[in-house]
Amino acid sequence: MKIELFDYDPTWPDKFELERKRLHSALAPWLFGSIEHVGSTAISDMIAKPIIDIMVGVKSLNGSRGAIEALCRHGYCYYPYKPEQMHWFCTPSPTFRTHHVHLTPYRNALWFERIKFRDRLRGNQELADQYAQLKLSLAQKNRDDREAYTREKWPFIQNVLEL
Repeated sequence: MKIELFDYDPTWPDKFELERKRLHSALAPWLFGSIEHVGSTAISDMIAKPIIDIMVGVKSLNGSRGAIEALCRHGYCYYPYKPEQMHWFCTPSPTFRTHHVHLTPYRNALWFERIKFRDRLRGNQELADQYAQLKLSLAQKNRDDREAYTREKWPFIQNVLEL
């Protein structure tokens, strides 16, 4: 799938909020903690793939297996991506995605990393600008390789988390 980055869209927070309400209803039996807007669309003025990333807190992966069927009934496509860390979904289809949902144990290491990274970029324009430049460079270099694009962002993300 080709990587295309777009300028920040001020409707992204509203799109998150609409989906958060929908997810809260669909996932009520499994919710444990909060539903968070993460990823680049959660950072004001950040260029991004126009996909809203949503992290949903659950008590455990095993205990939230029933949520897989529930989300599939609500139009989400399940894919066992990093199944030891999360239940991963996209909508409306794997080839055209508007939302990603990550069911993750609430307050585990992955949870804290994603929140910390988002909040550090929200609070530091210089870091956010550096990340945007890296994303542009990697999107050009890895235009048709989403996995390489994601993997090559990781050293920057680690540095931000270690600050």
